[in-house]
This record gives sequence, C-alpha cells and structure tokens, in this order.
Amino acid sequence: MDVSCAFPPRRDTPELIAVAEDLGYARAFVYDSPALYQDLWATLARAADRTTRIGLGSAVLVPGLRHVMVNAAAIAGLVDLAPGRVTVAVGAGFTGRMTMGQSAMRWRAVRDYVETLQALLAGETVDVDGKPCRMLHPEGWAPPRPIRVPFLIGADGPKGHAVARELGDGIATALPDGAGFARAAMLTFGTVLTEGERAGDERPVAAAGAAVTVAAHFGYMHGGMYGALVDALPGGTEWRASIDAVDAAQRHLLLHEQHLTGINDRDRPLVTADAISTLTWTGTADALAARRDATAAAGITELVYQPIGPDPVRELREWITALT
Repeated sequence: MDVSCAFPPRRDTPELIAVAEDLGYARAFVYDSPALYQDLWATLARAADRTTRIGLGSAVLVPGLRHVMVNAAAIAGLVDLAPGRVTVAVGAGFTGRMTMGQSAMRWRAVRDYVETLQALLAGETVDVDGKPCRMLHPEGWAPPRPIRVPFLIGADGPKGHAVARELGDGIATALPDGAGFARAAMLTFGTVLTEGERAGDERPVAAAGAAVTVAAHFGYMHGGMYGALVDALPGGTEWRASIDAVDAAQRHLLLHEQHLTGINDRDRPLVTADAISTLTWTGTADALAARRDATAAAGITELVYQPIGPDPVRELREWITALT
C-alpha cells in the first residue's frame, strides 16, 4: 500500500511537501478550495521546484471553479515541471463549492468536464461553450500532446463510481472501500499516540480534532444519515441548532471557519476523546498498522494523510513510521 499525504495549500505547503519527499511519502495532493486556502496550481508548481521524486496532484480538482482550458493549461504546466509525477483527482466539490454557498456539481456535469479535459490534454479539438477549442501551445510552451496523466475521480457513491469506471484510473475516497478499483486512494486524518497518551489529551486534540469538525460540516451540509451522525455526537443537536440560528444566506460563511486547519469556538464542544477515536485514525502505531491492513483488505491501495496541528513535520514523520 502506498502512503501519501495531502495539504490545504498555504505559504509553507511546498516546504512541507519537500519534507514529505525526504520522509518517503509516495505522493502529495493539494486541495482545491479557494475560499479557504491558497491556489492549488501555484502551490504545486512551487512544490515541483523543491522536489525531484514525490508525486504531485490535485485532490480534488473542482470543475466548476475554472474554465476547462485553464485547468488543461495548468496540468500541462505542472507536467512540464514534474514529468511523470502528476496525478489529477477530480470531484463534484464539497468545500470548493459549498464554502461559496453552492451545492456540489451534478455527476453528469463532472463527467462531461473530465471527458473534455482529457480530450484537450490529448491534443484533440473539442466543443467548449459552443465553439471549437484545442490547446494551441507551440513547442516549448507546453509538453507535446498527447499529455497522459492518471485521473482519479473523487467519489464515494454509485454515480461517482460510474464516472470513475468510464473515465478514471481509480477513485479518491473518504471511505474504507476500494469498490473493486485497481487504484483507490483514501483520505485519512489522525495522529500517532505515544505511550500513555490519550485521544482527549491536548496534543491529539490539536492534531486530530479538526477532522471531527469537518465530519460535522459534511453531515450538516448533506443531511439524511450523515446529519443523523452529527446529532449522535455529544452536543451535536445543540451545535446544529447554533448553525440553524444563523441567517440561511450567510450560514455557509460561518459553517466552514477553520475547516481542516483548526477548531473554532463553536465547533470545540464536538471534539471529544470518543469522537476523535471514532472518526479519525488516532491510536498507537500498532493499532494504526492493524487498521492499515484491514483497509488494504477492503481494496484501498493508497492512504492519503493530512497532518493537522502546530507540528505537521512531527505528524508526517510519526505517521509514515507507523504505517510503513
């Protein structure tokens, strides 16, 4: 099983990716949520200049945020900087759209976008907004077409899986289920506990608590069985009521504060030792290794770990030591 890492892009992310390369991580993926973080492609380009081996990729690229030609040119530019190291993961958009008050894209639209993007990278002429489009970059301005990169589809359900089977090389998922794909990359959060340390202690809370709150954000936005999971958390119904009390037009601006970067005061009561133990990969090195093996048996081929908290280098080092 490959062990990779993921980052919400900020100023020091390229340096952290260089650290991840030195530690032996297979790939580094960067999120695409511009209302929360810095730019995906600028961050990956800076990382490419600081590394030589580690794979670089988007996870997940959100089609509705950029014109398809813009992403084609960006992928080509990254391939030029890091040939053979680029993976493109594409999804319908959780934070990338919901932080701006928009719902996730329909899978039909995602499918059409991915098909067009792949055709442009292949050097084909395709219809975009009613007009023929093709990458016109002359020699020296982009790699020659066709540009071939692996595509993962960020999907946890049947509609996304169908797109992945048609157009992708595998899936990027948050669930421990490879669904029969040859390549299945699973996003993970948590921290390696030292001897005598407990999930509710100050350091583990700082290193894993934001993953609990993002589960609540997801559950609130999607409702149904996911919303029921929020209500099952200690203080979950009160937390939901505090969000519901905010004007609906402004709610998304409050809901995602410090999303996957920290714990805001409103979300803090949700972060308990039990929630961390249940919703994140937090445990001793031996416990995490056993969980890795069970996840591999479920078809996951790659664990993608996002370090959180004040010491991401420590988290990266301890994680790959425990999982490899």
